[in-house]
Amino acid sequence: MNCRFIKLILMVLSTTAIIATQPVIGADPPPNMGGWNTGSEYNKYYEPSEREKFKAVVKRLKTVVPLKGMSPGVAVMVQERGSEEIIEVHLCPEWYAGKNDIGVKRGDRVKVYGSWAEINGKDVFMGAKIKQDVSGDFYQFKVRLTSDGTPFWTMTPEEREQHSK
Repeated sequence: MNCRFIKLILMVLSTTAIIATQPVIGADPPPNMGGWNTGSEYNKYYEPSEREKFKAVVKRLKTVVPLKGMSPGVAVMVQERGSEEIIEVHLCPEWYAGKNDIGVKRGDRVKVYGSWAEINGKDVFMGAKIKQDVSGDFYQFKVRLTSDGTPFWTMTPEEREQHSK
């Protein structure tokens, strides 16, 4: 066989494998959304009228179960700049986006937007979006509407596309 043809076949196969293994943000939720649905006890804690933002450094990502009976979610542990305090920022259910889908890693400097809540006696920050600007490259991971706090994971793909710009 021609060496060029073999290289072409290998390139097509490797590209297909890469695309097939990419995470799917917004995958199909469990039937009851695992307690993450719009009217759930958990989502009632989010107060869009009390939205805040702060600058922080990412310390680590972790899995959380905010309330008993909920499916696991993704949280980012951050340290607010100028403070020693570590803040737990809840982002979304794992079935919507996993830790590797969030787009931030340990040491990243970020701006976090959302609302404070006390859940099970613990202060947590319920994230709406996390932004990063590194050398002019802008990145953001949005999980809630700014206007009313509607979770992106409860929207149709078309609605998410419309609001993620």
